[in-house]
Parts: sequence; C-alpha cells; structure tokens
Amino acid sequence: MLPTSCIKFGLIIAVLAAVCGDLAAKVRLPDILTDHMVLQRDQEVPIWGWADPGVTVTVTFAGQIHRTQADEAGNWSVRLTPLQASNKPRNLIITDSDTLTLSDILVGEVWLCTGQSNMQWRLLESAGGEEAIAAADHPEVRLYNVSRSVAFGREAGKLGEWQPCTSESVASFSGVGYFFGLELYRRLGIPVGLINASYGGSQAEAWTPRDYLAASADLKPTIEREEVWKAERPRVQAAYDREIAEWKAANAEARQPRVPDALRDYRIAGSIYGNIIAPLIPYAIRGAAWYQGESNEERAEQYEELLATMVRAWREKWGQGVFPFAVIQLPNFRASSATPEDLAWSHLRDRQRRVAERLPHMGLIVTIDVGEADDIHPTNKYDVGMRLARYALSSVYGEEGVAGGPRFQRAEFSEGTATLFFDRVGEGLRTRDGGPPQEFALAGPDGTWHWARAAIEGPDKVIVRSHLVTEPRAVRYAFSNNPDNPNLTNESGVPASPFRSDDWPGPTHGKR
Repeated sequence: MLPTSCIKFGLIIAVLAAVCGDLAAKVRLPDILTDHMVLQRDQEVPIWGWADPGVTVTVTFAGQIHRTQADEAGNWSVRLTPLQASNKPRNLIITDSDTLTLSDILVGEVWLCTGQSNMQWRLLESAGGEEAIAAADHPEVRLYNVSRSVAFGREAGKLGEWQPCTSESVASFSGVGYFFGLELYRRLGIPVGLINASYGGSQAEAWTPRDYLAASADLKPTIEREEVWKAERPRVQAAYDREIAEWKAANAEARQPRVPDALRDYRIAGSIYGNIIAPLIPYAIRGAAWYQGESNEERAEQYEELLATMVRAWREKWGQGVFPFAVIQLPNFRASSATPEDLAWSHLRDRQRRVAERLPHMGLIVTIDVGEADDIHPTNKYDVGMRLARYALSSVYGEEGVAGGPRFQRAEFSEGTATLFFDRVGEGLRTRDGGPPQEFALAGPDGTWHWARAAIEGPDKVIVRSHLVTEPRAVRYAFSNNPDNPNLTNESGVPASPFRSDDWPGPTHGKR
C-alpha cells in the first residue's frame, strides 16, 4: 500500500496536469463558424480563428486539407478553394494539438440581411407568418440570428449559432429575410444560408466604420456629436433614473419613459459595425440586403453620402470585391396629402434611389405600395422578400426577367410638356389599375409644385402636362410620404420607384 504522502503527491500532480491542460490555449473559432452553417459556393471561403502562437493548424473539408501557422498573437486563417453547391452534410475539422469538429455543413448561397426594425421584424409578427411558420420544414435553409444583447455585452454567450430552418427556429427570424431566402431556395434548388444582423432604431452611422466617417467632412459630425453626448451623459442618466423611479413609484399604466439617445450605445457612430458586423468578417457571402433609413429621416440629404460610404466600407473590409448590395426603399407611411409635398421621408427615399443607381452592383427594392399609413412597421414582409428575390435572381443569378420596376432615366422639357424616359420596362410600361399614371407633379421657374396629368406613350415614355405649369422645369413622381395611387409599373407588375428630376434643396438641407 502506498504511503499517504505519495497518494497526496499523485493527486496534486493530476490536478496540476488538468489545470495546465485547461489553461493551454486550444484552437478557437469565431461565433459565426458553428455546426449547421452554409459555406458560400464558387468562391474562396475563409476559415479563421485563434490558437497558441506558432502552432500549426490544419483545416480539412470536402477533401481539401489546408495548413497554416498561428502568428505571434495566435491568429490564424486559411482559405478553402471554391466549392460546388452541395446538400450533403459534411464535417469541417480543425486540428492543432486537439481536434475541433463542426458538423452538418452545407455549401450554397449565403446572404446577409441587415438594417433596422423593418428587417428585424420577426416572421411571427408578419402577415401570413403563422402559416409560413407551420410550413417551415426546410433543412437545407439555415438561419443565423445575431444576438444584439451579446454583441453589446448585456448578456454573456455566443453571438449566434447556425440552425436548420424549422417552425421553432424561424419564428423569431426576419420576415423579409425568410421570405427572400425561401424563394431563392425554391428557385435555385441549393442550400441557402441567411444571416440576420439587424437592430431596431439604429442609424446608418452606427453601421459604418468610424475611420470612414472621420475621413468625410460631411459625415464627421456624426462622430463629433458623441462628445456632446459624453459630456451630457451623467446629467441625462440621473434625470432618466429619476423618471424611472417616479414611474415605478406611481405604479402607472402609462408607457415607460423613453431611453434618451445619449444612453443608447447602439446610437454611437461605428458601434454596430464594431460589435455586430466586424465579427462576421470575412465570412464568405454572396451579397447583402439593407432595410434601414427611418432613423436618419431628419438628415435625409446627408444620407446619400452616408449610405454610399457604408457600402464602400463593407465591401472593402470584407475583401471579396464589389459584392451585390440591395437597398430596400422606405415604404409609404403617414397620411396622404391633397397637394404635392416636399418632406424629409420622401427625400430620404430618393437618396436611397440615387445611391442604388450610382454605385455598381446595387439593387433598389421598391416598397411604395406595401406600407401602412399609421404604422412604420408594415406587416407585409412577403412582397418585400419576393421583390428582393426578384432582384437577386435576375441581377445576381442571371435568370430571365427584369430585376425590378421601371427606372427613371431622364426628362426633356419642351412646349409645356415633360417627356420622361425609362429603362427596365420589360415589354413596356403599364399601370397597375389600367388607368392613366397617377402621382405626377410639375414645377415651373417659381418652384411651386402642381399635380399633373400623365400618359404612357410608347414602351418606355411618359408624357406629363399641367395647365398650371406652362414652362415646366422639374417633374416628380410619387414624391410624398404616402401617395394615394403610385400605379406606374412594368409588365411584370413591379412598381416604379418614386423619383425627381430636380436637385433642389430639401427640408433637411445642411443638417449634419
């Protein structure tokens, strides 16, 4: 029998060995790399993570074997050579001194669905959502929901995890994203992976890297505004705490006091990019769908440069070229007007159009006919998702058919008439109800807007006239918060975007 001292010594050695083993850095992966993920087909696929400095890491997948060495900081990465689409579940194996296995990996199409609350809006809350959830048994569609609470440190845990599409997993997923992805899956017949990285109430500057904002004189104020917030934060926090205490003490049925902007971390310039988008990079994607703008309404004119800068930044940071980027335009909202309007909501919608037409490989998804007058969150996410799929199937995947609605090209003014030219008309311009085009307005040298009569002339032209404007200088279409009947479409029934021919300053001119 061994002496007690020997037994104790042996136990100490065993405990030390176990502790040292736990302390030794094992290979680790970013939260976006999990079981059940979809890898992007037909392009290089980065796989990356962390390990002990100097350790050799081997990555094995689909017959490929890649080796690399962790650098001094423990960072390592490899790139899988382009893969063909496959619905065959396979393992991704990463080894250093240990082995880490990710299972049930498919290869197909991956899209990032991002923006604020209308992209965040859950399928459960969408029109037709209950039926869609009940039918959601699509094991080759995979979903990744980014946790906002984890991203901003309010909860511990993982940023998210890939899940096969089931009734349970899809209920809290983006309604727009799901309808879009499901249509891609049905039409392409290959696995589809959807990443939902959205944040209600967020502004576009929060999604943009700070160094890109700082480099622009027009956008730098979005960073400088924080200095004012920082100085005010103690006072604002104290006042908010008092409001909450009074609200609780009164046991009031009234709505809880609103959190001031100065206390919202996700309102800080660059914050969502740093906490949500950056951790996803460089996960290989086909493209991105962006549904945002409501929270930037008060600075609509600035939004054009802001959105263009964000798109450029993401493309450069991702390092996979000019990937497709779809902008979902703001829907109709608020009351309609008896006279032509010049309001910020319309101008922001127009800035979205201008970015989509100015930058390469962009899509504009028009929603001017699917909104709700009294709700900024329209529940019709199906049509939005289907129009998004139409854009992708045509512009990205090369299927026949126009990518969207008629697109305004130019206006010619002569003898009291505006002649408008369009492309992307397919077999010709139409109206949804068979009547003459509505929601056109003309302005003369005095800049006053008047409703005008319009008629389709030929496959790609619209003629606009008004007896109140004898010398037209500018024309607008559906340029209001909530136009009554924006009925101009192509033969596919896809609506034309609201537009304007002028570049006159709007109500948010100079606001930064």
